[in-house]
Amino acid sequence: MRPRVRCRPVAGLLAGATLLLVTACTGGSGTPGAADGPKIELTVATFNEFGYADLYAEYEAQHPNITIVEQHAKTVDDHVKNLDANLARGTGLADIEAMEVSWIYKYLAKADQFVDLRKYGADDLKDRWLGWKLDGATTADGKIIGYGTDIGPEAICYRRDLFAKAGLPTDRARVATLFEDWPSYFAAGRKFKQRVPGSAWYDSAVLTWEAMRNQLIQAYYSNQDRFLGAENPLLKRTWDQVVAGSRDGLSAGLPAWSDAWNSAFRTDKFATMACPGWLLGVIQDNAGAFGKGKWDVADVFPGGGGNWGGSYLTVPVQSPHPEEAAKLAAWLTAPEQQVKVFKKIGSFPSTLDAYDDPQVKSQVNAYFNNAPVGQIFVDRARSVILKQHKGPRDGEINQIFTAALARVDAGKQDPDAAWREALAAADKAANVRVGS
Repeated sequence: MRPRVRCRPVAGLLAGATLLLVTACTGGSGTPGAADGPKIELTVATFNEFGYADLYAEYEAQHPNITIVEQHAKTVDDHVKNLDANLARGTGLADIEAMEVSWIYKYLAKADQFVDLRKYGADDLKDRWLGWKLDGATTADGKIIGYGTDIGPEAICYRRDLFAKAGLPTDRARVATLFEDWPSYFAAGRKFKQRVPGSAWYDSAVLTWEAMRNQLIQAYYSNQDRFLGAENPLLKRTWDQVVAGSRDGLSAGLPAWSDAWNSAFRTDKFATMACPGWLLGVIQDNAGAFGKGKWDVADVFPGGGGNWGGSYLTVPVQSPHPEEAAKLAAWLTAPEQQVKVFKKIGSFPSTLDAYDDPQVKSQVNAYFNNAPVGQIFVDRARSVILKQHKGPRDGEINQIFTAALARVDAGKQDPDAAWREALAAADKAANVRVGS
């Protein structure tokens, strides 16, 4: 799952930073100033905020025969509906189609409708990305249908003042020792709740479920794309841990992105949350002056690494200019360009070379008690080592389970009844033919 909000950088993070002199990217992206060839228009279909406007102008200056037109959907749902409709029609897709990490798996099952980027040099670019990021757009037989853009490595954000009130450590290095795994995270929450009964431990059972579920190698599907359901004891164990947290008052019961959730950041409603890098801007926007210096970031995530967010650029076979589109996609996702996007809108890079760039790894966030967020999220990105297998209906199935968990979190349904209802609905959804 990814929020349907525009990610934005935290103002002032990189004030005074020296701009890097960036040379043209290699790997099939073309030579600066190359003007030979016919005039070509390339369309790029995106959603949310990719931060590419300046990059388009730069690429056009290097390639005078290329004009880039962005087709920007108002919402993620609009983008997916357009993508599905145009796939079904066999016409109408952009030369480059962006895909969000939580639903690219649906299109891996339709890989024949997307260009295998190995045809245009993807094998030479494999080492650019974190292995798990590249794996997310690679089919079982090795086809690469997407180049990775950003990612959402997760840490734990926490309220220093509420931790102090509970007698818990506030120093981020000591806080990190509290959260080595999920049992220790929940145990610390129960201790906190005893000492600060008026505040919850985390914002939402649903978002906590998301963080935990995304760490399972197999959550809803087997490696053979068979829905596991009740056959997966790890999924049920995760469910039980989260609903026990709701039972014990650890969850604030706040639906993510709701008005109540937004306004809760300006109160003492909850003390921690699973926190990908892009969420820092959301916290600052919502908490405002109230939260400055109260929020901090610990370089840890229970159970190891976790990722929430990120996208890919794909080239549909419908494109009349697949080679040129593949070159543009490769250039847009190169480390140099990912650093520029990071500076502009805060999207965290998925390319390894970007992690050695001082503009990334040396970033400090004054709002979060001068947390060294650049290094923290570089560490968190490198800690994600396992690729979860997601089947073609993974997104729809996850919506079923999160809706059931939301009912439990709100006290509207018994956990066992919600689990059984979710299993039945998910089993039905898993057996609907992809493309229906």
